[in-house]
Amino acid sequence: MTAAENLYVKSPYFLHLYLILTKMETSTIKYTIIKNRDQYNQYCKQLEDLLCDEKVAVLQDEIDLLTLLIEKYDEENNTFKQSDPITLLRSFMQDHQLKPQDLSGILGISKGYVSDILNYKKGLSKEVIRKLAEYFKVRQEAFNRPYQLKPLATVKVNH
Repeated sequence: MTAAENLYVKSPYFLHLYLILTKMETSTIKYTIIKNRDQYNQYCKQLEDLLCDEKVAVLQDEIDLLTLLIEKYDEENNTFKQSDPITLLRSFMQDHQLKPQDLSGILGISKGYVSDILNYKKGLSKEVIRKLAEYFKVRQEAFNRPYQLKPLATVKVNH
């Protein structure tokens, strides 16, 4: 076993990456380890394009490789931890040109509940977190983090 193969065996991440790379039939390296935010954004866009392609099954190795590279960058650079889940959600909505009513349909919840979420009045349920992660192709941990809710307005009753 070569020194490189030995390294791959010791780390599940590198083993998976090694298996993908050895299966790829290209003679040049199409993707490299992500080194900066611009490259990260470029790979995210490429992954999104691949996921929208009709030949997803044929491109699965490439999708897996990009996903691993992006996840590795996320882990090392805490890209999701830089903002709270609602800020992240608003960013995804902007990137995907979604309106709050679009989220209502995607998540299967009322427009009022979407409004409360986006205005920090209600937290994200486990089901909403699962659906958001699935829709935006990210880990649930991106949305499953604590954040501050706005206090509800109290109503004074005159006796």
